[in-house]
Amino acid sequence: MFPTRYTAFALCVFGLLASLATVLLWPWLWRGWIGLATFAVLTGTGIHDVRQTRHAILRNYPVIGHLRFLLEYVRPEIRQYFIESDAEAAPFSRAQRSLVYQRSKGEPDNRPFGTQLNVGLHGYEWINHSMQPTKLASHDFRIVIGADCAQPYSASVFNISAMSFGALSANAILALNQGAKMGGFAHDTGEGSISRHHRMHGGDLIWEIGSGYFGCRNEDGSFSEERFAKAASEPQVKMIEIKLSQGAKPGHGGVLPGPKVTAEIAAARGVPMGVDCISPASHSAFSTPLEMMAFIARLRQLSGGKPVGFKFCLGHPWEWFAIVKAMLESGVTPDFIVVDGAEGGTGAAPVEFSDHVGSPLQEGLSLVHNTLIGVGLRERIKLGAAGKVISAFDLARLMALGADWCNAARGFMMALGCIQAQACHTGHCPTGVTTQDPKRQQALVVVTKADRVRNFHRSTLHALQELVQAAGLAHPQQITAQHIVRRISDTDVRLLSRLIMHIPPRALLGPLDTLPSVFRLHWPIATARSFQPVAFDD
Repeated sequence: MFPTRYTAFALCVFGLLASLATVLLWPWLWRGWIGLATFAVLTGTGIHDVRQTRHAILRNYPVIGHLRFLLEYVRPEIRQYFIESDAEAAPFSRAQRSLVYQRSKGEPDNRPFGTQLNVGLHGYEWINHSMQPTKLASHDFRIVIGADCAQPYSASVFNISAMSFGALSANAILALNQGAKMGGFAHDTGEGSISRHHRMHGGDLIWEIGSGYFGCRNEDGSFSEERFAKAASEPQVKMIEIKLSQGAKPGHGGVLPGPKVTAEIAAARGVPMGVDCISPASHSAFSTPLEMMAFIARLRQLSGGKPVGFKFCLGHPWEWFAIVKAMLESGVTPDFIVVDGAEGGTGAAPVEFSDHVGSPLQEGLSLVHNTLIGVGLRERIKLGAAGKVISAFDLARLMALGADWCNAARGFMMALGCIQAQACHTGHCPTGVTTQDPKRQQALVVVTKADRVRNFHRSTLHALQELVQAAGLAHPQQITAQHIVRRISDTDVRLLSRLIMHIPPRALLGPLDTLPSVFRLHWPIATARSFQPVAFDD
């Protein structure tokens, strides 16, 4: 019996022979020549398939086996547009993406016929409203970071999270920064440093300094005070952020392969063109918590008194506690801390890191917030939060957990036109957001997308204003866990304040007996002189 898996290949051979006969008998028929060329290509493909050794499917199913790879290639788009529900998140639902698209385009985002969410579902949350709503004059909510610095910064409560030039295209950086300039909010450079595209439109910058010290490094990769001072003194740079780790791949370094290190990327990062650009997993400028505090103080001095802080995804609790103990012992405190959640991350990462490394934002932010309260430092240090922030309710909820402001990366990528194709690491981004291909970048028109970035920010803060008014408050910072309600079963709901950690002010400076176990177990073994615990007891 002829194996049916070869039927397609056999039909191609038959078509080739029939087309050849047609050309020989009626050479003036152009359709015969087209058929001959087509079936010749298909037959050649089939011969190649049965001879190659890489793909078992193609050896067993010549020609037609390619259909499997085609369907696999377009599967994400088919699922995204035709199969998944509006509320199915992977990682962002269509409803979330549509909200960003509508707001960025300035289209109405009101929804008729009630909520599409299941309000009886475990985990559903809402914010309680007041019988006496307030009326606020503006949605431009701001906070002062580094009030004791020589150059404090009045920041929006919603800013662009860290995304480097190199990870994003030049046009994407231009549009983000122009949008930030138009909207009066901040643009985090990512660890790829400050490129000429960041400088073109003059939008406020948060300069992120990673372990590679890009933009402020010596030839051997060590930190350069001279180069840092020169770049940090630029008026456009408003704050300095030391990156300890990121939610996408905490505890993991990175490598930008040499072929991707273009002349522009090399100039921005201060590295040789065409050579692998390495981000070590840890910093070389400090190795202990006390040295880290000294580094923060030095950066503040070198920058002329600009706010200096750090970003991290919470890992070992004793390491975080060691940093806090170093603050107490040295008297040096960062002006801000950005907590990155493990659910965040625009950077490509190993699957195990994306799925199973690092603390989610709720747990990380809660521990950081309560620790600072427990040692009496919370009023001196502002907290930022990043991780799947899209809507005004996302901002409100994180502020209820202790954040002073929020950052978003993928939300602003969607404002640029990102369709969640998840091809960021391939260089084949269909919308020109995450590619260095000049032709693909042309799809992203800077003027148009900058306006959308500004619109998304403005509309989201307008929605936040309405939430704050409905709750009877005057500023988002007044939102607490008492305002958020969470369903925990079919018949039971609880205030978020009853479900999350709370410790009294300065409680960590006294007996620990009544505190949550994370403090009882890990606070005593943390030391300001090392990131390693002094002892470890299960």
